[in-house]
Amino acid sequence: MKILDQYILKSYLTKFFSFFFLIMFVFIFQTIWMFIDDLAGKEIDFEIIFKFLIFYCPKLIPLVLPLTVLLASIMTFGDLAENYEFAAIKSSGISLLRSMRSLLIFNIFLSIIVYFVSNNLIPYSEFKSYNLRKNLAKVKPSLAISEGIFNDIGSMNIKVNNKYGINNSNLEDVIIHKTNQYNDNTIVIKAKNGKLISDELNEILSIQLFDGYRYEEILSDKPNSEQFKPHTQIYFEKHEIYIDLKKLYDVDFSDEKYSNTFRMQNVKQLNYSIDSLENKLIKEYENFGENFYRRTGVFNFQTKYNRPFEINKIDITNHKTILKDFDYASQKSIINSVENNINNQVENLNTQKSTFFIREKIINLHKTSFHDKYAIPLSTIILFILGAPLGAIIRKGGFGFPVVMALIMFLFYHFLGTFAKNAAEDGSINPFIGSWISNMIMLPIGLYLLWRASSDKAIINIDSIFEDLKNKLIKKKNETKHNQ
Repeated sequence: MKILDQYILKSYLTKFFSFFFLIMFVFIFQTIWMFIDDLAGKEIDFEIIFKFLIFYCPKLIPLVLPLTVLLASIMTFGDLAENYEFAAIKSSGISLLRSMRSLLIFNIFLSIIVYFVSNNLIPYSEFKSYNLRKNLAKVKPSLAISEGIFNDIGSMNIKVNNKYGINNSNLEDVIIHKTNQYNDNTIVIKAKNGKLISDELNEILSIQLFDGYRYEEILSDKPNSEQFKPHTQIYFEKHEIYIDLKKLYDVDFSDEKYSNTFRMQNVKQLNYSIDSLENKLIKEYENFGENFYRRTGVFNFQTKYNRPFEINKIDITNHKTILKDFDYASQKSIINSVENNINNQVENLNTQKSTFFIREKIINLHKTSFHDKYAIPLSTIILFILGAPLGAIIRKGGFGFPVVMALIMFLFYHFLGTFAKNAAEDGSINPFIGSWISNMIMLPIGLYLLWRASSDKAIINIDSIFEDLKNKLIKKKNETKHNQ
């Protein structure tokens, strides 16, 4: 039995490592293609580019490994079945499950290794590649602004929905948060369009913004004061922000000051971050609710009365009762003032809603990353359980049909996981489901295929279906003749 296990394991490992390095090479080439425009012609040493690719490789493992396991398992058992080796194994009284034992043990050890890679190596490589890319971005400032997320540039956080044009210098839907010395977002700028203009001679980066609003909070003299903080709103057709590039061009590629993203954290760190972020969000909800209540003026209105409960007796639904003591001009002025106040409050609510949505999104990303630490290692076992019986059923080896089947199953697995994680990121579904749904669906399919293959049955008994259909047609024909 040992000889058989060694034979099957050798066949599997040969295919596994061959496909792993081949697929990894393809994805590395794709990475080079993605970043070639950003890296080429920037007077960056080849050593720096090579380091970037090396640090980027571990992040590809969660994508490469599932496809590798599927291909290796399908082709291994497909070859055994096509060459009638599997039939000889079964005739010796060895079941499919028993023949899978050595490979199952290997994939269990592989899942343990993948867990340590996912929990230690990938966060470290993310830390190194992220810092290296940030430093590269200082050579080309447009690299520092990624689409769809907030990017730190000095004392500003910048978010754009889309970059296009030469060197990605044109921006769409720009949001800028400017912070003070207390790290408070005192200025928020929103613009429909923008443009990055760098002046290398004067070492100045200009961000031109078009058709937007500037919101500035009027701070109290006392820092961290909980007093009412009004804000100003100014519309602009064009607004420019200047950034000094003197420090940015003096780049130390070994600098590693960025260390706070969720992809850089292990299980323990993610658990701590999730707890901290959730507590912080709860406090922000409470503070905003209290501040918004104060901004309505209801609190100040109530304090003017010795018996606040009498306020409930005022018919606030009838504006004529409230305004009857004022002349027409004053009534119009009051109504306009109230309308402007309501619009400002609605705008404030919408802005804060976006802020809370981003906070919740960050928490969901942390939770998804936490569950991925366990879901990705377990996927190696589940996809093997899926691929091995599938190969035994299709009874085909080589690079033809098995590769097609593996790609179909992998694409289903990958896109299902991607859509689920996107939904989890937006809060549409629980992050646990977003990370585990691919495994949750693939496992029953794999167990079903294992049962069919162990019973020497096809995935679907087409002959039985056609036979039943034929019998029904004959029965119906006979009944028609009988009725005539």
